[in-house]
Amino acid sequence: MSNSLFPWQDGVWQQLQQMRARLPHAILFHGAEGIGKTVFAEQFAQSLLCEQPQADGHACGVCGSCGWFMQYNHPDYRRVRPEILDGEDAAEGDGAEDGDKGSTKSAAKSAKAPSKEIKIDQIRVLSGFMNISTHRQGQRVVLLYPAEALNTAAANALLKTLEEPPPNTVFLLSSNSLDRLLPTILSRCRKFAMPLPSHQQAMAWLRQQEVKDADVWLAEQGGAPLTAYAQSQSEGRELIDEFLQHLTKPGIDGALKCAEHLQKTPVAELVGWQQRWLYDLFSFKLSGTIRYYPRYEKALAGLAAKVETGALLRALKSSNERRAVAEHPLSARLFIEEMLLDYAAMFA
Repeated sequence: MSNSLFPWQDGVWQQLQQMRARLPHAILFHGAEGIGKTVFAEQFAQSLLCEQPQADGHACGVCGSCGWFMQYNHPDYRRVRPEILDGEDAAEGDGAEDGDKGSTKSAAKSAKAPSKEIKIDQIRVLSGFMNISTHRQGQRVVLLYPAEALNTAAANALLKTLEEPPPNTVFLLSSNSLDRLLPTILSRCRKFAMPLPSHQQAMAWLRQQEVKDADVWLAEQGGAPLTAYAQSQSEGRELIDEFLQHLTKPGIDGALKCAEHLQKTPVAELVGWQQRWLYDLFSFKLSGTIRYYPRYEKALAGLAAKVETGALLRALKSSNERRAVAEHPLSARLFIEEMLLDYAAMFA
């Protein structure tokens, strides 16, 4: 039997099987980043193409179709994702962090840096794929992730296909953020929620991976075990601690020095770390609870006593706006400086 699901996905797999009697033409798996949505969707894709699926819905793993699928050359399966993920090994989360295992190339490579977007050419390529007969008169499956990586032109092209889906074709989409998708795309997909694993399930899995300080990593990643694991294997622990130490002592001089030192750190990561910090500040001020950074409870408590609730709400809103443009800052250093100076201003 072919079952590579994570331990916390068995229950939702059983729920998904209830759809098979009347399978929609498009299913959108959505949930937090780093919980294994892409692995889950891939398992479902393989099971749809399997010639001898098991009673529990899993693929058999031994038929010719499964053999093709596991070698990434099934004639009725296409995977669409940003070019940058083609060159990354998996570490869900989703996309590169979801335990993903390779990709069919959907667009010609260029000499430029790999794109972080799904482009219209990648959607257009699907037209030829969907206009040919399926192998052995079976189904064809398209897996697309993360769906929020679709640029505007690609999203509109996909929408046209979803509005008039070809026969015997199932689209499986995976998304970390539904609010970044076109409402028209959402309306043409059957949404399937993927919950976070329980704390016990996530901790058990991280301990199996021999992650040190697993509880710290898991808390910082909001309970998402795959991103917790990926972060634990990176060299970013010192950077995270340096950034958080600065947040404990906000000030103009510190903001400028921190921006200079961390300007080569991916800006989106810095924004994410600060977002979680601001959330903890807000949560502690209102209810005395901390979600992401329990190790910094004393510092958060002191800062929460000094800041106004309205200022925190404005900072959270600004942080969300910065997250939307953090992938392409005009100047990383200036972007970080502005972010940290605005933060310091709350305590001036």
